[in-house]
Amino acid sequence: MKSNVPAMARVVSLALAGVVLAISGCDSGDGGGSRGICSGANDAGGPSVGLPSKFWWTSSPALIPPPSGALSIKDPSVLFFDNKWHIYATAYISSYTMVYLDFADWADAGTAPQVLMSTNPNLTGYKCAPQVFYFAPSATWYLIYQTQEPAYSTSTNPSDVDSWSAMTRFMSMPSIIENSQTGGIDYWVICDDVHCHMFFSADNGALYRNQTAKADFPNGFDPNATVIVMQASQSFDLFEASNVYRIEDQNQYLLIVEALGKGRYFRSWTSDRLDGTWTPLADSQSTPFAGYANVAGADWSNDGISHGEMLRDNPDETMTIEASCNMRYLFQGRTRAGKNADGSDNYELNEYSLGLLTPAW
Repeated sequence: MKSNVPAMARVVSLALAGVVLAISGCDSGDGGGSRGICSGANDAGGPSVGLPSKFWWTSSPALIPPPSGALSIKDPSVLFFDNKWHIYATAYISSYTMVYLDFADWADAGTAPQVLMSTNPNLTGYKCAPQVFYFAPSATWYLIYQTQEPAYSTSTNPSDVDSWSAMTRFMSMPSIIENSQTGGIDYWVICDDVHCHMFFSADNGALYRNQTAKADFPNGFDPNATVIVMQASQSFDLFEASNVYRIEDQNQYLLIVEALGKGRYFRSWTSDRLDGTWTPLADSQSTPFAGYANVAGADWSNDGISHGEMLRDNPDETMTIEASCNMRYLFQGRTRAGKNADGSDNYELNEYSLGLLTPAW
């Protein structure tokens, strides 16, 4: 979930269309790190190549529009289960809520029925920025969301909006958060063999982490045990929307965090431990994980590449992905800047749709 920040990018308009990306081959010979390895990648997958030193992407047009009556669909969590893609996201309809849709084929993503999760009495009120995963030790699905404090509901059937349980908060807001108008936002849970870690932001240039024993999850998060993972000198350089993934067969974790500059973009780091030191991978606006500098076809988003999630075919708590030619990232793109009646910027009135990045390295 976002704070109210100024529009920072060029304005380009494109009519919303529920169309799927035709994945293209890659350029080569341009000195772009390992660009060219994924030439010919498609939905059938590609070779496992490890994380590149530089990333290049192709964007679909605006792929998934907001639900009926909503201004935006944002902050998607996406996973593959039971032969379908499941998407949980934030929607803005005079206030923030969440929305769910599923489909078997990405060609149908733009027309898939969308169900407001507030139709479940357990999920009414301010709840947004979802993350969904299957916690294998207890055979339970978890829906993580922002209330402002981190909270969750559980289910045994992620296809059924009505099945999600009443809200439980993980912990109160940590006192370590300073110089923030929002408090904690965009909570992300990932587990290793021993611990479950919660990463989050506060729009103040800091990335935070808390943890509990995996055997105790979802209990045991102590707000007083929250630590700062990294701190930027400028708040916009380490802003929000962190994702953390385990790279399959690589003994490596990938961290990405959204930053603000000439449009929104993602910086990235790697580590061999979730509680370890993070080494920069592609962490600048000129060489980002994903941004205007390395994404072709994203001009329909006039605010850059913003809050999203990697497509996961392993839905469990390890957040494992392959570093392969089939890596794809579902993101929010702004189709129109929101304005108040007097013409001033209003973040909540921004119009967002979802688009899909596919690799071109």
